[in-house]
Amino acid sequence: MSRRALITGITGQDGAYLARLLLERGYEVHGMVRRSSSDRCERIAEIRDRLHLHPGDLIDQSALTRILAKCQPQEVYNLAAQTYVGASFSQPTMTAEFTALGVTRMLEAVRQVDPSIRFLQASSSEVFGGTQEDPQNEKTPFWPRSPYAVAKVYAYWITVNYRESYGLFASNAIMFNHESPWRGSEFVTRRISQGVAKIKLGLADCLELGNLDAQRDWGFAGDFVDAMWRILQADTPDDFVIATGVRHSVRAFAERAFARVGLDWEKYVRVDPARLRPVDVPSLRGDASKAQRVLGWRPTVTFEPLVDMMVDADLAALSREHSLSHREQSP
Repeated sequence: MSRRALITGITGQDGAYLARLLLERGYEVHGMVRRSSSDRCERIAEIRDRLHLHPGDLIDQSALTRILAKCQPQEVYNLAAQTYVGASFSQPTMTAEFTALGVTRMLEAVRQVDPSIRFLQASSSEVFGGTQEDPQNEKTPFWPRSPYAVAKVYAYWITVNYRESYGLFASNAIMFNHESPWRGSEFVTRRISQGVAKIKLGLADCLELGNLDAQRDWGFAGDFVDAMWRILQADTPDDFVIATGVRHSVRAFAERAFARVGLDWEKYVRVDPARLRPVDVPSLRGDASKAQRVLGWRPTVTFEPLVDMMVDADLAALSREHSLSHREQSP
């Protein structure tokens, strides 16, 4: 009998990659989707008929309990959240409801329905925020610098608390930035790749960004969901930093992206003060040596191929849309 897994946030970047990985490994894959969500299911469209989707929401305790009882998974991957740091400053309460308290509701549902379920909480490098330690590992103190990061700190510790209090197999994946062509357009990496594609095709003449000096440890989402899966296959529950160990600035990302299409980034990038955050995190870099040692995990996609992959995908997509629109307007 195939193993069953439930993915919350299955329509997002990570959910789409994880669903494919689990299907390839013979799982019966269930996903929770919000009825009112503005997210479209385009990322999972080609595998939609192989998935079992359930309407539900992290703020609805009864729905979580019902879904778990119905699909009876052996593994739960909690990826659903308000995931955009910038939006958390303007929507702090909503961020807390989904990204913090929503995790408690899911853990409580697991405890009530089937305490043998293995639970993975998608944590974030933003929990480290303003820390002075470099690189950051599992023992680095948290210093959150946004409502999103504060909510993720709560989610981390409530996961640890349920593990220690109730004996749940509950683990945290502290994931540093991970990107792909399926990254949401509100994130800076996707803003860059889409902006470059538009400029190359003559659909825009500049790209507005915020802090060009911010440095992040960027990896590939496909690699990171493999790490999530490995965490739940371990003999014991634990917490792991997932990262590449190499950091680059937003400026370097833009420079590489424009170079991919043969353009000089300095001619097109403008700094928009409105895109600067009230409090920013200057630099993050992860030490994933524990994951490498315990899980045998290592990233396979490095920075340059990742940027190229995203630019190529957006250039191809926008070229198709532009060509189709042009044909429709032709007499």
